Amino acid sequence: MADVDEQALAEVVTFTSDLIRIDTTNRGGGDCQERPAAEYAAGQLAGAGLEPTLLERSKGRTNVVARIEGTDPSADALLVHGHLDVVPAQAEDWSVHPFSGEIRDGVVWGRGAVDMKNMDAMILAVVRAWARQGVRPRRDLVIAFTADEEASAEDGSGFLADQHAGLFEGCTEGISESGAFTFHDGGGREIYPIAAGERGTGWLKLTARGRAGHGSKVNHENAITRLAAAITRIGEHEWPLRLTPTVRAALTELAALYGIDPDLDDVDGLLTKLGPAGKLVEPTVRNSANPTMLNAGYKVNVIPGEAVAYVDGRYLPGGEDEFRTTLDRLTGPDVDWEFHHREVALQAPVDSLTYAQMRAAVEEFAPEGHVVPYCMSGGTDAKQFSRLGITGYGFAPLKLPEGFDYQALFHGVDERVPVEALHFGVRVLDRFLRTA
Repeated sequence: MADVDEQALAEVVTFTSDLIRIDTTNRGGGDCQERPAAEYAAGQLAGAGLEPTLLERSKGRTNVVARIEGTDPSADALLVHGHLDVVPAQAEDWSVHPFSGEIRDGVVWGRGAVDMKNMDAMILAVVRAWARQGVRPRRDLVIAFTADEEASAEDGSGFLADQHAGLFEGCTEGISESGAFTFHDGGGREIYPIAAGERGTGWLKLTARGRAGHGSKVNHENAITRLAAAITRIGEHEWPLRLTPTVRAALTELAALYGIDPDLDDVDGLLTKLGPAGKLVEPTVRNSANPTMLNAGYKVNVIPGEAVAYVDGRYLPGGEDEFRTTLDRLTGPDVDWEFHHREVALQAPVDSLTYAQMRAAVEEFAPEGHVVPYCMSGGTDAKQFSRLGITGYGFAPLKLPEGFDYQALFHGVDERVPVEALHFGVRVLDRFLRTA
């Protein structure tokens, strides 16, 4: 089986840098233009002999979809997807301009370097390498580059799933971001977590109403006071442990790696014994709700009649009912809440052939590594594609050096990715997609 060629290794770096230089900042509320990046990706796909389709729900919010026919028409298709938008970046906070795409000292810098223009570039590099080598995968591959993942996905994967389901005919599984990266445990071990689940998204709007009045008067119906009490209860709430099959598998495999008794009756104690590796699992053993925004009042001597807060809530597969019931109790009688944005929790089997093939591809190029399953604390476009019956995995392989905090760079300052990590990713992705 031939490896990707040297041109693919060069192209993945060029594509990552080029895509970073195309500013696709998503500020929410429709304020984003992915079309230039979509046209760039479509051009590279067309150069590989494919026929990409560009689709928009809103002007400039462009998605790209293309299909590669496999050699086995009876096989289920695989969706390979990445998003084109990025979160905002303040240039004054960065060591380099966040949209420079600068390549310095073997590292590509800029917003999107890990979330997730690097994976977009890997997909393009592999597809183009196959065109040069005459390679066809076993099963159909549907390649999708989406808009709007960093907000509601209404203009991206949600639009595609709801309005263009036919483009994904036959797809039963998919891969995308946030998996198969190197996690260094500080003790010399390299762990490669592959995502097989996501917590659900429950972004909440809380509204407290009260009696408006003069700031100097007694007021026992102060909307701000009522809201503050509610968000304090939410922020201080200790959510109970809830172990999903994916998280159980993660804890069991990590415990075996460290020679620790996998005591699932004392998960907090087990997480402590796992040391830094426990951080891979800690956010996904419970639901969570973190207050993030407040909006109330317009003058210091006026008590407003209404106060609003926003909460980033996440719930585990099977945990949404508990989440709703708990929020009803924590907000109390004086505060109303509603979903500002809601998406389902996901779970994928870790005993599937596809998971085994992903594991094997990583282990071939990182034999010193230890592959384990994990559940993402946040969410991806896999949520929207799940409406089409597509089971999603997080698989965007990167081999990272010690001290490179991959997870901290998601939405962080000085986002960057090593060139060697991109080369590793192309090789692993190529190997997996050829055999999947």
